[in-house]
Parts: sequence; C-alpha cells; structure tokens
Amino acid sequence: MTEMETGFILGRERHSNSFNSTAATNTSIFGTVPQRFQEVYLKRYFASVFTAKAAPHESQTLETRGKVWREEDFPSVGEDWVRDHLAKLDIHKSMGPDGMHPRVLKELADAIAEPLSIIYERSWRTGEVAEDWRKANITPVYKKGKKEDPGNYRPISLTSVPGKIMEQLVPDVISKHIEDKEVTGSGQHGFTKGKSCSTNLIAFYDVTTRWLDEGRAADVMYLDFSKAFDTVSHNILIRKLRKCGLDEGAVRWIESWLCDRTQRVVINGAGSSWRPVTSGVP
Repeated sequence: MTEMETGFILGRERHSNSFNSTAATNTSIFGTVPQRFQEVYLKRYFASVFTAKAAPHESQTLETRGKVWREEDFPSVGEDWVRDHLAKLDIHKSMGPDGMHPRVLKELADAIAEPLSIIYERSWRTGEVAEDWRKANITPVYKKGKKEDPGNYRPISLTSVPGKIMEQLVPDVISKHIEDKEVTGSGQHGFTKGKSCSTNLIAFYDVTTRWLDEGRAADVMYLDFSKAFDTVSHNILIRKLRKCGLDEGAVRWIESWLCDRTQRVVINGAGSSWRPVTSGVP
C-alpha cells in the first residue's frame, strides 16, 4: 500500500503543524536559531535515546512460532468499526506528517469509512504498513531549566491519524489472546484491563502486611529504567510476541509497523531531516 493509494482515496489537506510564534517566544529559542537548533541539537538529542538494532545474539532462532489464523477466525476491519472510530476523533488534536487533519476525517466519516476499511483490511491481511503511518513529527515542549539544553524539552510525537485508528485494532487482538491463553499471571497489573497502580499497591500491601503480622521480614527493591519505552529492542519485542503464541499474521503486522520508522523535529512549520527510529514503542 503506497502513499499515493492512501492519498488518492482520502485526499490531503496540508497545514503547518508547529508552534505558533507566541509559544516559540515564550518557551524556546526557536525564533532565533530554529534550523541550527533543530538539525544539530534537538534532532540528534531526541534520536540519541534509541538503542542500536539488535546485536547478533538477540537474533537467535525463535523458540516458538505463532499460530496462523483460519479464515473464519481472522479479525475483520469492518466499515462500521472504522466509522465509529472516525466519529470519536478529537478535532482539536494535531495531524501527523501526512497532513490528514482529524477534523476533516471526522466530518467525512460517512464517505471515507468504506475505503478506509478496505485499506485497513488489506494492511492487516498482508502484514504491510503504509510508509506514512511509520513517520512522526516531533514537537519539542519546554519543561524547565536552560532553554539551550535539548534535555530540557519533552518530545511530543505526532503520527498519522488514519494510522493511529488502525493501531487501535492491535491492542484488542493482543489483549484477547492474552486473556484466552492466560499468557500473563495474576501478578501482572500494568496494561491489563481492570487493573492499575492501585490494584498493584493493594496486592503488595496485602502480602507485606501478612508477612509482618507473621513476624517475617519484608524487603522491597524499586527499580527505575531510564528511557524504558524508548529503548525497547524491536527484535526482542517481536521474539516475545511469537514466544507467547500470538498469531503470526498479527506479529507480521506489528513487525512491519516497527520497521523503518523515521521522525523529524518540526518547529514553526520548518522540519529537520528525517532520522531513523531504531528502538522503542511508538
């Protein structure tokens, strides 16, 4: 599926996707040295958090191959599903590098739901992700400290809105597989429906207070991983998905979604050159 095919069906409405001049004046030095700051500092800094592609020992033979869906079990991307997600779009959100604004997509929901569902279905069945869906515009948001320090900016990633709609299908497929096959244990609270930090703390306190009541010691170790989501190895992630038995069709789609991703810094409508995203969860 090419950019031309997607653009032909949906059309494009180009807008600059960046800080306005007021925001730039108040929160950055972008107004004075935008291109230099983008190209030499921000672009390189935001890309520096990624890890290199997997080392040879990370690419060993996979322990388990995922099953392959039978035709009747294959998740379908229906027109109604697409229309519902288009109707829920927030028109105040920003668009991605493809220039497709959520307001336009929402207002044209009835007209584009069918062609979009065809694109999504083809992508899902072939395991191929459109190039536009793998690009991101990075908007730097100032946090605190010296404004000349790239480390004092939080990168906000803006990706394709149609691509993000398609992405919402994948968690449902993974969650269903995890629930049906009981892949994770009862101790898994993160990214689990019906569980949260609160349920994790309740379970933790239940165990520790019981031990203390019994006169036993309770030692606790807390770990904080720096840039945890940005440094996830794509190869290891794909290997884990296959190891837990996720369908090979879904694994191929996720692998294509992670492969050859790129990003650029966009400030005041001006974009830096593209840099590869070699690790992390988009």
